[in-house]
Amino acid sequence: MTDPAPATSPLDRLGLLAMQAVPVDDGLDHLELYTTGGLLTVLWHGSAELDRVVVCVGGAMGGLLGPDGGVYHQLGRRLAERGIGLLRVGYRRPNDLETCTLDTLAAMELAGRHGAQRFVTVGHSFGGAVAVQAAARLGRETVPGVVTLATQSAGCEPVEELADRDLLFVHGTADTILPHVASEMVQMLAGSGELWLIDGADHLLSPAGPQLLERLVEHVPAVFEESSTGGAADDGQDSGTSSTS
Repeated sequence: MTDPAPATSPLDRLGLLAMQAVPVDDGLDHLELYTTGGLLTVLWHGSAELDRVVVCVGGAMGGLLGPDGGVYHQLGRRLAERGIGLLRVGYRRPNDLETCTLDTLAAMELAGRHGAQRFVTVGHSFGGAVAVQAAARLGRETVPGVVTLATQSAGCEPVEELADRDLLFVHGTADTILPHVASEMVQMLAGSGELWLIDGADHLLSPAGPQLLERLVEHVPAVFEESSTGGAADDGQDSGTSSTS
């Protein structure tokens, strides 16, 4: 009798026991994945068959809303109107980088089984490292872009492998939890990408939530569009460092 093949896909590695999905609103489903390592929650905006999907992850304490004013929720609604899906991932064990990265990859695999082909990862605070780690484990054809929001620098070392991706690093100048030098360090490691410093914004990027939302609503579709033509996204901002008040 031969030994069974080892579990290799992220969903296999979760030890998935059961899954259920419940519609919450028009274009928004609440998924619960029961695993041997805990409960993984996913809020899924847009049709499951969409081939372009954004994956949003939270900080060291988890969470599904994202920065100031629930930017992730609003972004999901706005992008769905433009034919782009969005997953909000609720970690099984927040602040465990390897586990949270696996959770994110598993959510992406689930979307891929429904037809998703390309992703942009978005992470706030600790989630910035998760977004970078997940992207680094997949090719540019699969993840053409990464957005970090008030990221930590620890765990972002694989950003060195993402120089061929569209990278946007967003940070507030009034962040007293993770000063903006953290994003500056990650951009330096990458050797590419744009650093967007928002004057006066704190760790939740408050009070710049509406401004951030509008930027992402334009930026994400541009990343997908340019990746399909082999170029680099250009949403009206120069590469390097930009600052807004």
